[in-house]
Amino acid sequence: MQVNNIKVAFIGLGVMGFPMAGHLQRHGYPTCVYNRTTGKAEAWCDTYSGTYGITPAEAVADADIVFMCVGNDDDVRSVVYGDIGVLANMKKGSTLVDHTTTSAELALELAQVCERQGLSFLDAPVSGGQAGAEKGALTIMVGGNPTVFSNVEPVMNVYASAIQHIGSYGSGQRCKMANQICIAGVLQGLSEALTFAQSADLDIEKMLNAIKHGAAGSWQMENRALTMAEDSFDFGFAIDWMRKDLGFCLEEAAKLGVNLPLTEQVDQQYNKLQARGYGRCDTSVLIKQFDTDTKPSSST
Repeated sequence: MQVNNIKVAFIGLGVMGFPMAGHLQRHGYPTCVYNRTTGKAEAWCDTYSGTYGITPAEAVADADIVFMCVGNDDDVRSVVYGDIGVLANMKKGSTLVDHTTTSAELALELAQVCERQGLSFLDAPVSGGQAGAEKGALTIMVGGNPTVFSNVEPVMNVYASAIQHIGSYGSGQRCKMANQICIAGVLQGLSEALTFAQSADLDIEKMLNAIKHGAAGSWQMENRALTMAEDSFDFGFAIDWMRKDLGFCLEEAAKLGVNLPLTEQVDQQYNKLQARGYGRCDTSVLIKQFDTDTKPSSST
């Protein structure tokens, strides 16, 4: 039953987009979805009682806000441009919101194209992973016009626990880069700490209970340390995707003349782990840099 006058479209029904679009529909925003694999769109409609379009253009026909959450820059361009892309059929005055983690350059590009077509744009990458999307507890970092942000924020609240407007176009993506840099550093430190503790024959659970509430504590320690020690790495965000994100970080840093030695180190370790077959394991598999296994463990 419709309880909101705002109609939305959601492009991309991966592990993040599927539940995010579901939250919109369940909170009374009539939602039309598009996914490259039509069967996924049909499954979403069966789950949430929304509608779907055969093309991106068809999905956005009546939308006031169009959300996207796909894989990378090329994926975004593939659903945005062309005769069947979203820009071919978005109505004047509507807003395009990109939740994909992309380059800052793409955010600026889309902002300029939208402006020429009488549309608004926000770059709004998210953090929190599949679990955050399913629970409606994502963190969203937003770049763009503050008035447009104020209009869209109440809608995004249905799948977020924290939303912050950062600044102008591209600043949302740059904030996400800072987020990924922090995660890379924390995971490297956690990997070294666990390797040290195991070598010292410490009780890992007791060690973590002793330090996680102090200055060393982090989300990664709370949620991944024990599973890392148990050699289990099947928790969502794969290192294949992390390397994509760290690539954006390093490219942007080079443009800014900033040196990121730890980020470079972690990226190199992930590269080696990919070569060993760990590409689809989650980012906490970084601890595997310290062993000599040549194959992923059976727990993955």
